[in-house]
Amino acid sequence: MDSDVESEKKVTVLLVTEINPQSELFMQYVRDRIGCEVETLAPRDAVPAEDDIQRVVLLDADHVDEKDMYHWEESAASESNSLTLAAFNLADENQAVNLATTFRLQGVFYRRDSLALICKGIAKLINEELWMSRNLMTRLIRFYRRQQINAFRPANGLTHRELEILRLLGTGASNTEIAGQLFVSEHTVKSHLYNIFRKLKVRNRIQAMNWVRQNLGGAPLPPASRSTSSDA
Repeated sequence: MDSDVESEKKVTVLLVTEINPQSELFMQYVRDRIGCEVETLAPRDAVPAEDDIQRVVLLDADHVDEKDMYHWEESAASESNSLTLAAFNLADENQAVNLATTFRLQGVFYRRDSLALICKGIAKLINEELWMSRNLMTRLIRFYRRQQINAFRPANGLTHRELEILRLLGTGASNTEIAGQLFVSEHTVKSHLYNIFRKLKVRNRIQAMNWVRQNLGGAPLPPASRSTSSDA
């Protein structure tokens, strides 16, 4: 067992990836080296039931798309879940910056990392420490400083209503659900989405939410409010 891990903790390492013989071998190595339970889940499997077990989740970037990463992040944000998210199998630091500025990752692992180094990083995550290089942390700090500045600038000409729709997009609401919450027609929602995508120069909902995170940062989007169709 890795001496860096606090043995009294109930910990499970979850490898979210395509299940194959290679992932099975990796699981066995981690299990032998760290001495904790290791499981594999497919990207769209259900998040484990809430309990008192701490889970370190390794999201395999080769098999987990951004939509599924949002699903895991929402679960990690729940106070009743104890999930630590890390990105696994990254090609380079640029990919790490992109994911770490979009999702609340506490660790990153690259394809080039040795098994021993990966286990060391997992042990740090189990002990609630970050696992990122100093250079990556520096780039993230610079990014968030720029975010703070951009948060107080006009958001590419987006209207208050368009920002409301972006907020609801972030909750996973469908066009029908957005229309119901804002008391407008579904056609109006589609029209707003067209304008939002055009202004942000994005193609879909996920790209729109990525733009919000990278350009508006921690600035809260306006709350949805009851209004008449005249201001839709």
